[in-house]
Amino acid sequence: MGHSLLEALNVRVVGSGERILVLAHGFGTDQSAWQRILPFFVRDHRVVLYDLVCAGSVNPDYFDFRRYTSLDAYVDDLLHILDALRIERCTYVGHSVSATIGILASIRRPELFTKLILIGASPRFLNDKNYHGGFEQGEIEKVFSAMEANYEAWVNGFAPLAVGADVPDAVREFSRTLFNMRPDITLFVSRTVFNSDLRGVLGLVRVPCSIIQTARDVSVPASVADYLKNHLGGRSTVHMLDIEGHLPHLSAPNLLARELRRALPR
Repeated sequence: MGHSLLEALNVRVVGSGERILVLAHGFGTDQSAWQRILPFFVRDHRVVLYDLVCAGSVNPDYFDFRRYTSLDAYVDDLLHILDALRIERCTYVGHSVSATIGILASIRRPELFTKLILIGASPRFLNDKNYHGGFEQGEIEKVFSAMEANYEAWVNGFAPLAVGADVPDAVREFSRTLFNMRPDITLFVSRTVFNSDLRGVLGLVRVPCSIIQTARDVSVPASVADYLKNHLGGRSTVHMLDIEGHLPHLSAPNLLARELRRALPR
């Protein structure tokens, strides 16, 4: 990536305070997904925001299809950002795929992370023997085919399902950021995410984790939160939100912000 990575991924640091909070967005969104969460933290934290390279807010020329074939390249980006900002310790909040990116980063550089807060996290989306990830391989292939056949129709169908709750503004916002993504990048990243399997490395995590999961999520069954708690190597807790949807920072930001504050290291 010829440009500075911080510039390319729109890295921002806002707020004031001694403690550092990193907010990392999930698939299909960008850092704007945190806009309703930010006011709860900028008074007493320096908050780091950035866009994943696949986000529609990033120049698609920066997306290297040879490099981003696994989540490890996204981990490299995160660690590069933290090092470039000279961050020695932080609390990391990751949504969806960024939760798994945070898990992998904490295995590689545990000293950087005081705590991981994982929202809508899944170590594997596909069902397996003695594991319920939520999807069969055939179902996933149908999703990929729908994305290829008619991206606009797929977004219009997927966005309300993912938001879950009857919150039209959240559906519009998620649709906007999905439409901002180049369809071939969306499909490529979807394949990477759905083919990922972190179950074998969860025991290597030593950083304390708070797992935040909604009670009804089309992408992640509630049982996955308990699976994570039982298999993560560090001390972990589960916080179940009695709401619907995969994007609580869009559909119920006040509720999520309160839960995040409770989950922060004391």
